[in-house]
Amino acid sequence: MGLFKPRSSVAAASVQSSPQPREPWIDPVPSGAAERSLYRALRHSVPIIDAAIYKLRRLIGEFTVTCPDPKAEAALQDFCEGVQVGAASRGMQEFIGMYLESLLTYGTAVGEIVMSGGQIAGLYNADLEHLELTAPSPLETRIAVVEQGRKRPCPYPELLLVSALNPQPGSPWGVSILRGLPFVSEVLMKVYRTVGVNWDRLGNVRFAVTCKPGQESGFSAADRARQMAAEWKKAMRSREVSDFVAVGDVSIKAIGSDNQLLDSDVPVRQMLEQIVAKLGLPPFLLGLNWSSTERMSSQQADVLTSELEAYRRLLTPVVKKIASTWLLVAGYSPECRVEWDEITMQDEVDHANARYLTARAMQLEKTLKEEDHE
Repeated sequence: MGLFKPRSSVAAASVQSSPQPREPWIDPVPSGAAERSLYRALRHSVPIIDAAIYKLRRLIGEFTVTCPDPKAEAALQDFCEGVQVGAASRGMQEFIGMYLESLLTYGTAVGEIVMSGGQIAGLYNADLEHLELTAPSPLETRIAVVEQGRKRPCPYPELLLVSALNPQPGSPWGVSILRGLPFVSEVLMKVYRTVGVNWDRLGNVRFAVTCKPGQESGFSAADRARQMAAEWKKAMRSREVSDFVAVGDVSIKAIGSDNQLLDSDVPVRQMLEQIVAKLGLPPFLLGLNWSSTERMSSQQADVLTSELEAYRRLLTPVVKKIASTWLLVAGYSPECRVEWDEITMQDEVDHANARYLTARAMQLEKTLKEEDHE
């Protein structure tokens, strides 16, 4: 840890639109533990929300880090593939995936570059439950660890990685993509619970057996009721077809047979439309077979591509900081560049046809120019 020294006090930049003086350790819009617990409960209760976040994590794609020095680039590539991540994972790609998942779920992600013996020993995704983010100045974010009700500032902020998704002005905390979904999800789960209760009532048929014994019967009403109940249960529990024989005026009705289950397609679809609109994924990627034209699917793919590009812009500084730190401690120049794989939402055949038509058009233009010169 000798490479990094605790941050000394330096003169902060003056921002004229920020209140002066600014009190330290004050967060205008904190993201509390209750809100984070609510977002975790949403992922556990509504499968489509959990599936959407996992799909966004995988659709973000992979990246490579390039350097001007080929030797440094090869060593950096080995580091990216084999760096220890947490207790059970390896690879910077895995670290960025968990980092993005926290960013989408809670709106804020915090990671750490773990040093040991002057080298990077691993990467760590921090649990937000034990952290407090504050903005002591308009251009600075501080992180403190909360231990038994006391706050301990992190002494090496250079090793911390912090990202916020759409933060509100003046707040270091980001906004989760799940904000606004608790009410909609509650209505959706209420519909699902009601459907289950109705199926218990109407799907599992219950019978009402009514007997009006004649005057010649020598049994009391209570004895006759117990006898019929025992015989009816015996007939219903039998695995084979059996008959029920009774004396007197007996009527049998199925309880609830006249009622019908409410149609849940319309309210469920309305709630799912709100959830899909907030998550930013096309419905067909979540297994929703809603009618859509080919042109509409293409436009949805374009919108998703722009969403993924926005998430990549948040992750690129994180990857670059990790790579630059490793190059610096390894004795190389910290200059590097992050290159993401191309996002392909269309069929490779369509891309091939587009390249073919473009090349054909360029050839025709070239031929026409030559003919004009002649």
